[in-house]
Amino acid sequence: MIAGAQIFDGQRWHSGKTLTVTRGKIGALSESKPDTATMLRRVPEGSRIVPGFVDLQVNGGGGVLFNNDLTVSGIETICEAHRAFGTTSLLVTLITDTPENTERGIKAGIEAARQGVSGFAGLHLEGPHLSIARKGTHAAELIRPMTNQDLALLLQAARDLPKLLVTLAPESVTPVQVRQLVDAGAVVSLGHSDAGIETIRLFVEAGASMVTHLFNAMSPLRHREPGLVGAALGFGELSCGLIADGHHVDPIAIRIALKAKQGPGRVFLVTDAMSSIGWHGQSFRLNGREVFRQNGRLTLEDGTLAGADIDMLTCVRFMMTEIGLQVDEALRMASLYPAEAAGLEGAGLLLPDAQANFLVLGPGLEILASVIGGQWLDHQGGAG
Repeated sequence: MIAGAQIFDGQRWHSGKTLTVTRGKIGALSESKPDTATMLRRVPEGSRIVPGFVDLQVNGGGGVLFNNDLTVSGIETICEAHRAFGTTSLLVTLITDTPENTERGIKAGIEAARQGVSGFAGLHLEGPHLSIARKGTHAAELIRPMTNQDLALLLQAARDLPKLLVTLAPESVTPVQVRQLVDAGAVVSLGHSDAGIETIRLFVEAGASMVTHLFNAMSPLRHREPGLVGAALGFGELSCGLIADGHHVDPIAIRIALKAKQGPGRVFLVTDAMSSIGWHGQSFRLNGREVFRQNGRLTLEDGTLAGADIDMLTCVRFMMTEIGLQVDEALRMASLYPAEAAGLEGAGLLLPDAQANFLVLGPGLEILASVIGGQWLDHQGGAG
């Protein structure tokens, strides 16, 4: 039992209640006063208990880039690095790579799930079936159309992983392939694409339900050709990831997107974080190319943005200070909305029978403790 804090269950705030955790799951939010003999924790007055953050696009952390360390150990390091900043469920992300490395990454993800790596919720394969015209930092020589062999690998991965998210471009796949993936349980996100609105419509009808890092590496919104940006904002069924670091998307564009987007799909936060989170190095390599870290930006030598140097707690604060969101909506964008978009049952909410993944935040949103599956971890000094 946990008492002494305001509790945000993902939908609304509760005061003066006790949170019960039973066998790794939320038991109840009750008015009853805790018995000191059975109480698990009493948290400081003025603190807040909120759902743990959910990040659907995490390329690395703790000095590890998944592309460079396709192992269970690599996945553990990434998850631990992001837990320090409040992320309790994440999809480890593989950036476009060779067929051999893609298969190795999938095998590592399956084994990580089997071993119960804390915080690991599945894989996000961002590529290689993208558009070269909108490749961003992805290696052009590794981008290719989806073959029957590729499809078979992904269909099996969708069955074997707890969750599989794939970013695809209409230029490199067919609506039939998308439908097969969705039917197998994969979540299909459209991204790194220069496709027009009518082409995109076909893929949404086939089951694509998300858009990867809204505004970045996609056909822009024009008055006669809305492109993928227009589809993301105009098609209600699409949810959209957003990198809120002040470098990838201007705050004015973020405000416009939030006003324009009509549900049920939502705009949610992703970090697109690289190995730099929880690590002090100044450069690393991706597909043989050097990525440089300077002033909160990660770039290739030519200045192309190469992922983000940001954690989810900082994204939440950015949405509050720069965009003007209230704390509860900023928290939803980092927990409930991505969980709903990816179909991660029991994440993003503190309701009975949901997995006990939550944070204890101080008055300044500093992280005092994190809990994953009921396992408590104190954060020395409060991350953030």
